[in-house]
Order: sequence, then structure tokens, then C-alpha cells
Amino acid sequence: MITRLNRRQNIRYRIRKKISGTAQKPRLSVFRSNSDIYLQLIDDTNGTTLAAASTREKAIAGAAGTKSEKAKLAGAALAAKAVAVGITTCVFDRSGYLYHGRVKATADGAREGGLMF
Repeated sequence: MITRLNRRQNIRYRIRKKISGTAQKPRLSVFRSNSDIYLQLIDDTNGTTLAAASTREKAIAGAAGTKSEKAKLAGAALAAKAVAVGITTCVFDRSGYLYHGRVKATADGAREGGLMF
């Protein structure tokens, strides 16, 4: 029996087989928990995180709104950190989640913040 977690894991492996991040074009990885969303810009060649943001940061956690609205703020915050470091392009890794709801809001916020993918 394939559970929802196993299905997502298989999709995640399929996505990771095709995409990889570099220092110039890192991978924007999304992790979605029930209450929060966590974002990282990862350089896979060196195995380092170049920038990170989540909805648990004080500025975002204190903001009023739905989880999707906070996810959009987290995407914009990550984009601001990335631009400060000098990163303008990335590869989006949805980690097996459907491109819908909070994951889509995150991508929209990052695009509005200045990241291109």
C-alpha cells in the first residue's frame, strides 16, 4: 500500500533526479509542515545553504493573515536575502508537494521579490 508520504517521497526523488543547484543558480527548496513553511537556497555542488527563510521568523510570524499569505511573505523575505547575497536566479524544488496553495504562494512571493525561475 502506498501512503501519501511514500507518494510524495517518490515524486521528490523524481524531481531531484532532474534538478540540482549551483552557486550561481541555487535550488530553492520548499518544506511544508502543517503550520509553517521553510525555504532554503541550496548549492548542491558544495552542499551549503546560501540563504534561508521561514514563516517562523519574527516579522512574518507576527503578521496577521492566512498561512498562504505568510508563505508569500516568506518567499519575498528569501528573495530579499538572495538579492543581498547577489543571487538573482534559482531552480524551484517543490519537494513533491503540489504546485498549489502555500507552495504556489511561496513561488509568487519569491518572484515578486526579485528571484527568477
